[in-house]
Amino acid sequence: MNDLVDERLFFTYSVLNTAATPLHNAQPWRLFMLVFWICTVPDTYQKQALRFEDQLVLLQQRGLEFDDLDRALSQIRAISYYRLSGYWHPFREKNTDGNLTDKFIHGASFENAIELYEFDRELRLLVMSAIERVEVYLRTLIAYHLGHTYGAFGHTDPLNFHPKFDHAKWLKKLDVEATRSKEAFIVHYNNKYKGFPTLPIWITTEVMSLGSLSLCFKGLSHADKKAISNQLNVYHKRLADWLHQLTYVRNVCAHHSRLWNRALSIRTERSKDDVWSPPITPSNDCIFYILLTLRHLLVTTEYGDNWCLDCNALLAPIASNDFLRIAMDMPENWREHPIWTQATN
Repeated sequence: MNDLVDERLFFTYSVLNTAATPLHNAQPWRLFMLVFWICTVPDTYQKQALRFEDQLVLLQQRGLEFDDLDRALSQIRAISYYRLSGYWHPFREKNTDGNLTDKFIHGASFENAIELYEFDRELRLLVMSAIERVEVYLRTLIAYHLGHTYGAFGHTDPLNFHPKFDHAKWLKKLDVEATRSKEAFIVHYNNKYKGFPTLPIWITTEVMSLGSLSLCFKGLSHADKKAISNQLNVYHKRLADWLHQLTYVRNVCAHHSRLWNRALSIRTERSKDDVWSPPITPSNDCIFYILLTLRHLLVTTEYGDNWCLDCNALLAPIASNDFLRIAMDMPENWREHPIWTQATN
């Protein structure tokens, strides 16, 4: 029991066990509330900063093995203990209650964590590459459709959007993005034409963030959403869900955060389509679901097959380890998944 809990117990005993209210006469609800207070008040953070060398000693004491301590010291200096802790976390032991301890499972090594870290880094790059392709393609689809349907500035008219869409808020966001941009074509437009920061749709989509692009699609009329989503062979409501989730994933990647076994905080609505549901697709809040989403969206481009091959090469060594594959919610026969095996159009 830590010092803070000891202090709380002593304080509780002192308060309850008084001449006016001896402990054995204390009302049950007061006992309950004080015990609840003891157990739920957050601890004070007391860990001290350790030298890099001492960090490695601590890991050794906890059972983590090292093939090359000098190289490990160089790597922990370059990456940091705290960032790497997310990658040796899966190799920690559990006690009899199923709770993680500070000890590592037998045979776990620092090099295992580095291998997982490098895999995750390459995975983020592949995911970012695919999201870029999807984002640029969607910019083109939206700009082309809205430009031809409503004209160069049709996106500034709220009547061209769904009645419940907060068009004014979205338009204000576009103005901020245009004003903030230092792109040469934006400077040129501002110098030559009046009305800035309002831009033609085919220009504004070039400086529009993925979040704004996602909001734009979600705010369109059902007819316009269907016309665009049909180009991607996906139901318009599902595409809106996917774009929202991909915006979140893109931010995870942009901040170099752990992705490989992350439980995504933004989930899509469950599909009634068997291939997107368990057991074929185990869950909708894992990296494998994102890979399937990107695979489907890239099918209508010329880049889908090469990206899929790159993913196979990266995933295969990790997926051969059942422990790590399950952590990514990948089925054993992931290569044969109907979405994964579809051919590029």
